[in-house]
Amino acid sequence: MSIDALELWALDQDAADPLASLREAFEIPVGADGRQWAYFCGNSLGLQPRAARDAVLAELDQWRTVAVEGHFRGKLPWMDYHAFVRDDLALVTGARPVEVVAMNSLTANLHLLMASFYRPTRQRPAILIEAGAFPSDRHAVESQVRFHGFDPATDLIELEADEPAGTISDAAIAEAIARHGERLALVLMPGVQYRTGQVFDIAAITAQAHAAGAIAGFDLAHAFGNLDLRLHDDGPDFAVWCHYKYGNAGPGAVGGAFVHERHADTDRPRLAGWWGHDPATRFLMGPDFVPTRGADGWQLSNPPVLALAPLRASLALFRQAGMDRLRAKSLALTGWLAQRIGEDLGDVLDIVTPLVPHRRGAQLSLRVRAGRDAGRALFEHLMAQGVIGDWREPDVIRIAPAPLYNRYTDALRFLDAVAAWRDQTAR
Repeated sequence: MSIDALELWALDQDAADPLASLREAFEIPVGADGRQWAYFCGNSLGLQPRAARDAVLAELDQWRTVAVEGHFRGKLPWMDYHAFVRDDLALVTGARPVEVVAMNSLTANLHLLMASFYRPTRQRPAILIEAGAFPSDRHAVESQVRFHGFDPATDLIELEADEPAGTISDAAIAEAIARHGERLALVLMPGVQYRTGQVFDIAAITAQAHAAGAIAGFDLAHAFGNLDLRLHDDGPDFAVWCHYKYGNAGPGAVGGAFVHERHADTDRPRLAGWWGHDPATRFLMGPDFVPTRGADGWQLSNPPVLALAPLRASLALFRQAGMDRLRAKSLALTGWLAQRIGEDLGDVLDIVTPLVPHRRGAQLSLRVRAGRDAGRALFEHLMAQGVIGDWREPDVIRIAPAPLYNRYTDALRFLDAVAAWRDQTAR
């Protein structure tokens, strides 16, 4: 297929896209050449929804005009502000509303939920994670193991990759859980591995962990807003995520947490705070903690309204799109990009991410075959052309077509930019 034919095909796909109008709901940066960026970095920081500014300004106006009474007045009283994102969080995560809450940040939520769900004993002290986990997760679990008086050298089990590209097979995960099962207190895995882009089978890992007598928890930082999640049905005990990536809620956005409904009325120990107290008696200011039913019972403090406002604006777009349609577009768009890379740029790029559709999300992790220095040179070339991905050490370029706002013509710009770099360096 010629370049001209490819461009015509991409334009036809974009014209037929039932979600195409959603792109107009985002602020897309413009480069020095006057062209909009081809932005593939939603796996690091999503674009700003146009409605986010008005959502924040509305709450600033409430603060300016009615001050403390904003907790009780208007369409969105601050007292209940976290509840205004609950149903949409449930929609995006495949959970029940009682199971989800927006609060804190990802790693803070991870520590809070591990305080409840990682309850090690001498017989079961161990946590299983993937080798090469995101550093914040590894720091958190290592510190939790030490905090409980155990030794990470023996009680933090890191599962090494067993597939050629650095990914982990389902069989290796099942074997590790079975082999260490009697010692496992917690299996903590990602929904999507940040460096490789590999999707993990939440339902299978949960079932294997539970069969071994362990708790199942997940970091969904790269899965929220990316995969068509089914958390209630898949049954993990807990999960945490951020909203600044595919969730498009802004830098450092408030995080999210899931606690399965079977724990909704639990007396499981937790690190408690006032806002997790039953709202029916919260303002009696009594000394005894009575947790709110469900995930809300793990809250510590009142909701960060100015941080939740952009999330509310973004979640409205997910509701409009539907996660099934977003996932279908993502599979098609990223699948086409992977196919074109393999057929047209296979001499330049090696795709690390699994190509089987159910084992990948939007992201493709790419290595330049010529080595790290060449990889950095290509990355800088892409940035200069307004094709925005990101770099992860030691040698990975990540490109993530987000279906809410990316198009086939954006993907074609990436392909053209890589081809131009190849031709330039070959001279």
